[in-house]
Parts: sequence; structure tokens; C-alpha cells
Amino acid sequence: METIKAIMTRRSIRTWTNEPVTDAERKTIFEAAMNAPSAADVRPWHFVAMDDPAVINQFTELGGTEMLAESTFMVLVCGDESKEIYPGFWPQDCSCAAQNMQLAAHDIGIGCVWIAIYPIEERVAICRKILDIPQSITPFALLAMGVPNEVLPPEGRYDATRLHQNKW
Repeated sequence: METIKAIMTRRSIRTWTNEPVTDAERKTIFEAAMNAPSAADVRPWHFVAMDDPAVINQFTELGGTEMLAESTFMVLVCGDESKEIYPGFWPQDCSCAAQNMQLAAHDIGIGCVWIAIYPIEERVAICRKILDIPQSITPFALLAMGVPNEVLPPEGRYDATRLHQNKW
């Protein structure tokens, strides 16, 4: 898939079949994540992969996340501030990695939805508890994936009123 087509057609998928995401598909998704740009190229991310329904189901209690029970593969993107050379950039770096994961998943036919974790302290604490995340690592975003059980048409979201030329 061409990059622009992937960007313009990617949608948040919230319903999946029970087919597993293959090891090859997972590797492609993680390779895309780890090829994301990061400040000073420190790559301050860690990823927790989940495919155990007993683990995945625990995340349905985050609020508005009941659909996660259908996901066959989830990834918690986490930030490691200790890796930073320029403090405060890890959320941007993790966002780049998460976006790369979404685009890679879309390109190979895997549906994905981003669930915000950071900076909602309650969600951060729940993720720490479920997955035994150390205090030095910050849960950032949860990506739920699977073989899509829905097809959503592309949405044109271009809005010229949001563009400013040379000054506000």
C-alpha cells in the first residue's frame, strides 16, 4: 500500500474476528514501531504484547473499552524516561511509534484502535497493576488489534480553516 493511501484510509477498528494476528504480522508491526523517529534517536519505548484473553479482558474495565474483549492481540506502548537525552520528549516519541504501528497494521490488513492511557493516572495505574509494569516505565497507549470484522470507508478530514500561512 502506498503511504498516502494508508494514511488516508486508516480508520479505528473496534470489532475483530477471532482469527489470531500471526507472528509474521506482529513482527512487521513491531519493526514499524521501532523504526519511528525519536528525539536524539534514543528510542525510549518498550512494548508489552498480549494475546492471552484472560489478560486482554482485564482491560475492558478502563471505561468505554468493552470492545477490547474481541481483540486477539494488544500492545501496550510504554515510555522510559531514563533513556532520554532531552527530557520530556518521550510522549512524542511513543506517539510516533504507536502511529507507525497503526499504519503498518492497516497496510497488512490488521484492524487497530488506539486507547489513550497516559496522562490519565487511573489508567496508568491499572496498566501497571495488570502487567506488572515497573514504576520507572510509564504506560502510554494501548493498541488493540485483530483481523477486522468491519469495513469503514475513508473519511475526508481536511479542513482549510485549520491552516495558517506565515502567521496566525
